[in-house]
Amino acid sequence: MTYDCLWPAAKPSVGSRAQDIPTVKPPETAEDLAEALRRQALHDRTIQLEGNGTKRQMAGPIEDADESISTSGLNQVLDYEPRDLAISVQAGVPWRDLTALVGRSRQMIPLDPPFAAGATVGGVVAANCSGPRRRLYGTARDLVIGMQFATLQGKLVESGGMVLRNAAGLDMAKLMIGSFGTLAAITVVNFRLLPMPEAEKTFLVPFDSAREAMSARDRILGSGLAPAALDLLNPAAAEAVADKLWLLAVRAGGSPTALARYREHPVLRDSLVLEDDSQGSLWGQLEEFTPRFLAANPHGVVVRASCTLKELGDVVASFQGPALARAGSGVCYGCFEQPLAAAEWLDAAGRRDWKAVVEFASGEDKPGLNLWPSPGGDFEIMQRVKCLFDPGVLLNRGRLYRLI
Repeated sequence: MTYDCLWPAAKPSVGSRAQDIPTVKPPETAEDLAEALRRQALHDRTIQLEGNGTKRQMAGPIEDADESISTSGLNQVLDYEPRDLAISVQAGVPWRDLTALVGRSRQMIPLDPPFAAGATVGGVVAANCSGPRRRLYGTARDLVIGMQFATLQGKLVESGGMVLRNAAGLDMAKLMIGSFGTLAAITVVNFRLLPMPEAEKTFLVPFDSAREAMSARDRILGSGLAPAALDLLNPAAAEAVADKLWLLAVRAGGSPTALARYREHPVLRDSLVLEDDSQGSLWGQLEEFTPRFLAANPHGVVVRASCTLKELGDVVASFQGPALARAGSGVCYGCFEQPLAAAEWLDAAGRRDWKAVVEFASGEDKPGLNLWPSPGGDFEIMQRVKCLFDPGVLLNRGRLYRLI
């Protein structure tokens, strides 16, 4: 089925031309941002919408646009009382500043997104980024309790609130999470905060094969322990951290008594234990696994495969290059130095009915890649939602499924 509001399939631009697109001065208020969107839409001018642009290699190729609008000028903390376990911030607040602020009260927003050093709050949420601790704490959809966004009609829409039980309109906010700025501009995000654990430890366990590592993971998950993260590195990825073996990293938090139970588990009894700075350094490397690979490989491609926990061992073992699996969540990231190798892997994955997409690739390489081999049965609904918010298809053309 097609929709009149969808423009004819355009030939993707060869690379990111963001530097050639006229840039509107970053609005400093939500009202100014809404007005800037309205003015552009009034004249059917296409818009490139982003925060600091840290994820231009993510999702679809950035199409040429008439104007570029950044939310980076919206950089204020609007409401924060630590006792309320909630915070409201504008979309342009740097992610690192936000986590540092709540960290001073021993609170956290455990999304652990990649590119965190330069990312904005709005960018993290719009791209639905998450990291190692999604196994215990979930994704942005679990931690965002409210939102404000600006539409192309120049309106500011409120959804949700500042308390978890205030769920009115929350589904509207969920539409914005993972939309890559194709529906509206996120202006404010309200997060549920969590207390930091009393103490944390990380256990590193090497294995000779993925099968052995998966067996150990199953024993941990079946024991009643609730680790915050279970990351599995294949030998090509692990050699940057330790020996060239399969490496299972288990992150645990809680009281000394709770942590002692991890040490007593048969899988973890003889493991290497990291604490404090060494622990922080390790998880920092794992959170930035993708950015570090892309920085070293200009034509590198990173694919993301979502699978059941039972399938995960086979999926992660299929990657020849560096690979990282969120072993307790069923998400795998595989790295390829060249696009052709990624394309061949995606073809093979499709034949095995694995759900996989290209997560990151350079702008010049994206036109030759099938970024979303199988959009899924809800693609028609996504098109309808796009028509409701952006009937002229002006916002971030091509960022999702080429036609959204």
